[in-house]
Amino acid sequence: MGQSEIPTFLVDASCEPAAVKIAGRACFQNSGCLREFFTEMIKDGRRRFMVDFGGCASMDSTFLGVLAGTALELRRLDPPGTVVLCNIGARNLELVRNLGLHRIMTVDANGECPSGDKPEALHQERTGETENAKLVLKAHEDLVAAVPENQEKFQDVLEFLKTRVNGS
Repeated sequence: MGQSEIPTFLVDASCEPAAVKIAGRACFQNSGCLREFFTEMIKDGRRRFMVDFGGCASMDSTFLGVLAGTALELRRLDPPGTVVLCNIGARNLELVRNLGLHRIMTVDANGECPSGDKPEALHQERTGETENAKLVLKAHEDLVAAVPENQEKFQDVLEFLKTRVNGS
């Protein structure tokens, strides 16, 4: 992927499960729109999501926190929903396992992801620093909620973000 290309999430809400394909880097700068997509789909009754990591260059903890928050929300529903991670490379799989997220999502490292017929790019709206900090804070709180052992890993980040959000 060239540097001029913007990292993108391609989504197709018309297929079952709803499909998300990562193109480029999945990070705090573009995770807000993905969180909004999941929230809207769940409100519309969707319970199954497939995330294709085939084009994922790299990811950060905020993106993983958005996935964790979605998985936790889906688990609380009756009937519960699922998030399946597919086509995930060794490095990204290591990150998922290091944070214990394989315990709350299905990982199909070698599985084929269904590709939707109507992929649509999600676009991140420009948000303020406080809104970004809130997204990052919520994502990291979800990582800890998903796997309490993550508290130690993100303790400093959480304290910093709480100060930033509450001080703004």
